[in-house]
Amino acid sequence: MSDIGERLAQVRARITAAARRVGRDPAAITLVAVSKTVPPHHIKDAVAAGVAVLGENRVQEAQDKIRALGRVAQWHLVGHLQTNKAKLAVQLFDMIHSLDSIRLARELDRHAAALGKRMPCLVEVNQGGELTKSGLTEPDVLPFLEEAAALPNLEIVGLMSVPPYCENPEDVRPYFQILRALRSAAAAEALPGVRMEHLSMGMSHDFEVAIEEGATMVRIGTAIFGPRPSP
Repeated sequence: MSDIGERLAQVRARITAAARRVGRDPAAITLVAVSKTVPPHHIKDAVAAGVAVLGENRVQEAQDKIRALGRVAQWHLVGHLQTNKAKLAVQLFDMIHSLDSIRLARELDRHAAALGKRMPCLVEVNQGGELTKSGLTEPDVLPFLEEAAALPNLEIVGLMSVPPYCENPEDVRPYFQILRALRSAAAAEALPGVRMEHLSMGMSHDFEVAIEEGATMVRIGTAIFGPRPSP
């Protein structure tokens, strides 16, 4: 087994243990292997070891990898999406985790309509008010959903967050709890075209806490692919 295969097995075991601690089915949690800056041959190793969903941060980098590897897995965009890249993103990705403005929503809807598809998206929430991160503020989420629900080729399927980094994963737990409560409030609105099915939260250092708090998708890079090279 490759190093990537061994690390992937360890991550899967930790996902299973975290889910069982709170009485959840481990199969209900999707592992998104974040492959930004990872070369194609290592991505191949991950897919061979069972990775079914790959997460990329940049549209151009993902395009190059999809050309090189093909549709070896689902490809999700987990990084910020500029409006001028919306057309390409709709062509490339199976899901977008970073919907953060009505302008972007309208562009995605327009390009999805041109392709005759519905584009699954998660709404990104900026929970810490960090200027370096994208996302809607918590109070803006419900008004945004009411407006975006009218877009016929957009399918909003949940929320995503990258909370402020905390050395101790337990310190991140309140952010995950708030996001789960926000999803429940959004689901209670029963808006057409909006399914609050997913919570994309938790990364390599805190995914177990995220699972305990209801994550349905965890975005894990370093714990699978190892430390990324310094820029």
